[in-house]
Amino acid sequence: MLTDEFGREVTGVRVSLTDRCNFDCVYCHNEGLGDTRGPMDPQDDEMGADDVVRFLEVAAEFGVDSVKFTGGEPMLRQDLEEIIRRTPDQMEVSLTTNGTFLPGRAEALVDAGLERVNVSQDALDPQDFAEITKSGAYEKVIEGVDAALESGLTPVKLNMVVFEHTAGYVPEMVDHVAENEGLQLQLIEYMPELTGKPEWNIDIERVHDWLAEKADDIEHREMHDRKRYWINGGMVEIVDPVENPTFCANCHRVRVTHEGYLKGCLNRNDDLVSMGDMDRSEIRAAFRDVVANRVPYYGEYMIRNDEGEWEINDKYIEEYAGA
Repeated sequence: MLTDEFGREVTGVRVSLTDRCNFDCVYCHNEGLGDTRGPMDPQDDEMGADDVVRFLEVAAEFGVDSVKFTGGEPMLRQDLEEIIRRTPDQMEVSLTTNGTFLPGRAEALVDAGLERVNVSQDALDPQDFAEITKSGAYEKVIEGVDAALESGLTPVKLNMVVFEHTAGYVPEMVDHVAENEGLQLQLIEYMPELTGKPEWNIDIERVHDWLAEKADDIEHREMHDRKRYWINGGMVEIVDPVENPTFCANCHRVRVTHEGYLKGCLNRNDDLVSMGDMDRSEIRAAFRDVVANRVPYYGEYMIRNDEGEWEINDKYIEEYAGA
């Protein structure tokens, strides 16, 4: 297992398979790269299945035991089942999707080795859902969630980004997962620094406080120092990375962009390492370097100045420039 200088073991990887998407969600940051989504047709810059599998086999050599496939919309990849089937056996395989392509494919994905799925669902009202996602696919998403449940992908975790457009739906979504067996809710803090719309932000602590008042039980997870709230039998988890040194101190993931760049941190794009035409030995060396150079974003890469505001730590910029 590779460990960075802050004692954080890298146990998982997130691999973006495409930046294409059939939605145009207003909060999208495309895995920290910004709104760079390409056209819907397959692109030459996407990693091929062999490239993805070669990287995963190298990561497995270092004890990485989980992979989450993301996008864009990863199910736009027609070779997704092949990639999952060829993923090293030791890795738990999960997928983040908008759910529209799960009907008709969920069973094949499970047969290939998919174990868990996160489905983006930001509202329970079709009109508001359309405003957020710029799509009219609400019913298709609901069908996708049902297909995932029917294929045995339980629990299905619903991803909901919490910001000005969606905050009013939190109580309804909490009730929704409590009333529907097999569903869980993941509330994701809106990241204004990656989306360019700070006016849409809300105080995530207010959501924590509301959930704590309603909860029958509160569970603490080591991963990212997250909290889980159990309310009327339903599970609600908050992912709150913004200005959160504790969250960053518990990060155990390395990311790979759809173009095959290793990415040590969601928030950073100044540390990208292209795997390009690397052979396995070169990928091993690159993976080691990326892990060695990982730093907690908040608390190390970003530090508070005398006014209490976050600013870039020049130490790491100088070290990177001198590398």
